[in-house]
Amino acid sequence: MTATTTTITPKWHTTAEVAAMLGFGLSKTKMLVLTGEIRSVKVGRNRRILPAWVDEYIERCAAEAEGIGAVRWSA
Repeated sequence: MTATTTTITPKWHTTAEVAAMLGFGLSKTKMLVLTGEIRSVKVGRNRRILPAWVDEYIERCAAEAEGIGAVRWSA
């Protein structure tokens, strides 16, 4: 008989999980959620963040960095 392993992929993340993924502190991540820089949904008393919303935030930060870098290094 062969054992099968099932991996459950989270459909959304807690604020603490997102903080760990981004390498940020929990308070900074909560501030990003509070200001709407990272989208979230409230489920009961808790905030949850879709993986796509984390990717969206990262892509926006990278795009801003590229825009700033292009201006800075174009001289």
